[in-house]
Amino acid sequence: MLTSTLIVCLASFVAGFIDAIVGGGGLVQTPVLFMTFPNYPVATLLGTTKIPSFSGTAVSLYQYAKHVEIKWKLLVWIALAAFLSAMAGSRLVVAISNEVFKPIILVALIVVAIYTYSKKNFGQHEEKDLSFNKALIRGVLAGLIIGFYDGFIGPGTGSFLVLMFITLLGFDFMHASAHAKSVNLATNAASIFYFTLSGHVLFELAIPMAICNMAGGFVGTRFALLKGNQFIRVFFLVIVCATIMRFAYDILVKD
Repeated sequence: MLTSTLIVCLASFVAGFIDAIVGGGGLVQTPVLFMTFPNYPVATLLGTTKIPSFSGTAVSLYQYAKHVEIKWKLLVWIALAAFLSAMAGSRLVVAISNEVFKPIILVALIVVAIYTYSKKNFGQHEEKDLSFNKALIRGVLAGLIIGFYDGFIGPGTGSFLVLMFITLLGFDFMHASAHAKSVNLATNAASIFYFTLSGHVLFELAIPMAICNMAGGFVGTRFALLKGNQFIRVFFLVIVCATIMRFAYDILVKD
């Protein structure tokens, strides 16, 4: 049990590091937990991953907030929308298989990867001159969609949030990544609430994993702040491509 715990804690550190930069840490943390503890119910393992994800994201947001201007007034409403829709997605997953939607998400991710790679200035600051109300409407609608996705399917949520802040609100990669943390906190909180009430959290694993995820989040945030937008753009592409391979495996091989 000790060896297994150490393995998942190492995975949580790596996941925290990745999440801090551009999201996508679940691509590491979740599969390792599933492979290390194959006899536990899927819902229990999923519920357990949410606590370290929340903890690491909270540390990252705190670090970003000290160096990057955060638009809290806008974020509160986007995060609330994402929280409510993530709850709905978590409840619906027991009724409808999310395998139906994976091919659609795979195509969307491929388009995102091609666009990001081909447009070299993507993720540099783009002034959209949006009024607060217009930015609020765009952000809330996107928050509802991505929040539902996180509750229902999950992998790649951080990347979709970063993409949302860049394309809809004109943020650069650094600011988009910082703001994505707040919304991701809300979706993780919704899942924690749902899975804890339904008894699907292994706290003896979740707590040490959370400590390691926070450490990874701290290191990853410092790294992102030091390296800047171009590094985050490259890292974003790597994570999107990894997510594409994950979905392709699920669709073409796993079944």
